[in-house]
Amino acid sequence: MGRDKRRKGADGSRDAGGFVALPWAVLDSDAYQRLNHAARCLLIELCRQYVRDNNGRLLASRAYLAKRGWKSADGIHRAKQELIEAGFIHETVKGHRPNKASWYALTFYSLDRLTGYDTGALESFERSAYRKNASLSPPTGTESTPIGPPTGTERAATVPPTGPMEGQKHPRLFRLPDTI
Repeated sequence: MGRDKRRKGADGSRDAGGFVALPWAVLDSDAYQRLNHAARCLLIELCRQYVRDNNGRLLASRAYLAKRGWKSADGIHRAKQELIEAGFIHETVKGHRPNKASWYALTFYSLDRLTGYDTGALESFERSAYRKNASLSPPTGTESTPIGPPTGTERAATVPPTGPMEGQKHPRLFRLPDTI
């Protein structure tokens, strides 16, 4: 029995319309867990645009995202940079002023072979690039560095090791009255 496209959502099993497919491998990855909320939201916006044959022509421009409620150009730029550095998106076309937007591809899907990519964009695309950062560890290793003083964290003695010092009386500074 074939699929009847007119009946999508008609039985009440879900709302009609498309959906965002975000693989569990992405959601469970260390790279995704390290993303800030703005980058996660932008990733969903990019997934919203993906429809089978346009991976490489996804937009993240301020003009496009303003219609979707994004207000800060700086916030969009920071989220985009974070997604690129984490390996979730790949820039296929570098935008420029006055009216050419950059294009992006999601790395957890295959790059669609479309016309108009910048030179080298197709060759530099790395499928599942977000996974390459999963095994990286800090250059100093993963052992925790002690944060206490090198002598330990025991409480220091309140008296010198040689015992308490005797107070000295200075004749001019400390004088008892002769008569009481």
